[in-house]
Amino acid sequence: MTGQLIRQEQVTPDTFLRGLWEENPVFVMMLGLCPVLAVTNSTINALAMGLATTFVLVSSGALISLLRNLIPKQVRIATYIVIIATFVTIVDYLIQAISLDLYNALGAFIQLIVVNCVILGRAEAYASKQKLPAAVVNALGMGAGFTLALLCLGTVRELLGAGSILGFHLFSANFEPWVVMVLPPGGFFVLGSWLLLFEYLKQRRARKAEAAAEVMAHGS
Repeated sequence: MTGQLIRQEQVTPDTFLRGLWEENPVFVMMLGLCPVLAVTNSTINALAMGLATTFVLVSSGALISLLRNLIPKQVRIATYIVIIATFVTIVDYLIQAISLDLYNALGAFIQLIVVNCVILGRAEAYASKQKLPAAVVNALGMGAGFTLALLCLGTVRELLGAGSILGFHLFSANFEPWVVMVLPPGGFFVLGSWLLLFEYLKQRRARKAEAAAEVMAHGS
């Protein structure tokens, strides 16, 4: 099988940490933006969607890794989708059992985890080519990165749009909520702001590295 010819990655801290920053699904790879923009009008919604996606990502990645040498190449994508859909159904019933209010708030975006390109992309590009430990650790890192991105948006949008975080009000009664932040345009505004901040930090770090290299060069 093709998967046997591919170099197996050793599990290291970088296997997990890549998904948090270097290969962050949202802030770097710009994947799965539909739920990122749609359900992050509150912190609890963002956290629930992030954890649900992480559960599906880890579970499907683990099963696909275990079955990677048994899945025929011709039907691998269809097989991945069936596996992913199975775990999405499980998480759908779990959220419905835990909280109907949360289930209604997330709406159809729970079922749409099936077509989240982050999950299918990791299944095809990584889990189907690596052994179980590496596939699970990498999926956990990608899930953590996705959840972190959702929380970055959800916290800011709830704070500015409702003056609260996790339902706890942080401002006085005189605070005027920015209603636009809990509406769809607010997702675009906040995502753009985070991307702008990260790009600024990236360029600043690059300039410092260049300055340090120049000092080293002149010193030598």
